[in-house]
Amino acid sequence: MADLRNLETFVWIAHLGSFRAAADKLNATQPAISQRIAMLEEELGVRLFDREPRGVALTTKGLELLPYAERMLQLRADMLEAAREKKSMRGLVRLGVAETLVHTWLSRLIERVHGEYPALTLEIEVDTSPQLRDRLLAHQLDIAFLLGPVGEPRVRNVRLSSYPMAWVANARLDLGSEPVALATLARWPIITYPRSTRPHVAVREMMAGVGVHDLRIYGNASLSTIVRMTLDGIGVSAIPPVVIERELAEKRLRIVRAERDLPDLDFNASFPVKPDSHMAERVVAIAQELAQAERRPGAAGRASGQSGSAAKPAAKRRASRA
Repeated sequence: MADLRNLETFVWIAHLGSFRAAADKLNATQPAISQRIAMLEEELGVRLFDREPRGVALTTKGLELLPYAERMLQLRADMLEAAREKKSMRGLVRLGVAETLVHTWLSRLIERVHGEYPALTLEIEVDTSPQLRDRLLAHQLDIAFLLGPVGEPRVRNVRLSSYPMAWVANARLDLGSEPVALATLARWPIITYPRSTRPHVAVREMMAGVGVHDLRIYGNASLSTIVRMTLDGIGVSAIPPVVIERELAEKRLRIVRAERDLPDLDFNASFPVKPDSHMAERVVAIAQELAQAERRPGAAGRASGQSGSAAKPAAKRRASRA
């Protein structure tokens, strides 16, 4: 029976792509890591890795055996979780979050995790979805809440929240009668998420679909800046009303009914399946529970601007990223 420590080393090298990265992760020396793999290869009678100039790659047999090793480690994690009090689960979970979610149930997630797992630390980064995806795949994040899913075979995706997008303008901006033609909206700059994001692409494709190609789009990674520019009457924004419920209630901003609606923002929790992913799985399960509760009648926002009591006032809690 293979030593679980050697199996763990095998799995981490496979995930991280090098003996050095696995040594850093497991707080071991590179010679110790090499020795563990040599022992495992000798016990199994197969070669698990091919050495390459930029790291290592799994052999055909290594690819075949990796799922078995992962299942054995997961069984160990499940056994330990069943045997101990949940409050004893400890460690660091690096969580990346798209800014839209900062304005909804993120604070309740932090409270729940702290209450149920006081020894578990959440390290939170707020960024755009493309950046979060890259950081997740580079193993710099353990979980990402982002516009997804992440289409990688070893990444698990769990559906979280969906929020309607809307055209939003300063209440005093005269756009004529509704429904407003997209060509009319395009007379002003369109203010929305950055160029690499799905909302930005959706706006550009929608305008191109009605023949508007000479379009000014002010992409910005900060929702607070987008809202400020919209309040100042610089242009028409394409954002989810859930982040501006105070401005809508005070009638400083308004939802513009246009000839075509914007697509919803669908958020997922994505995390790599790793030997220590049980902590990520638990955090994601809590997030999914909170997101589902928000989707119940009366809890979730609508494009009409009635974004529900679940969201915090946007002006109080805007982070620096989209």
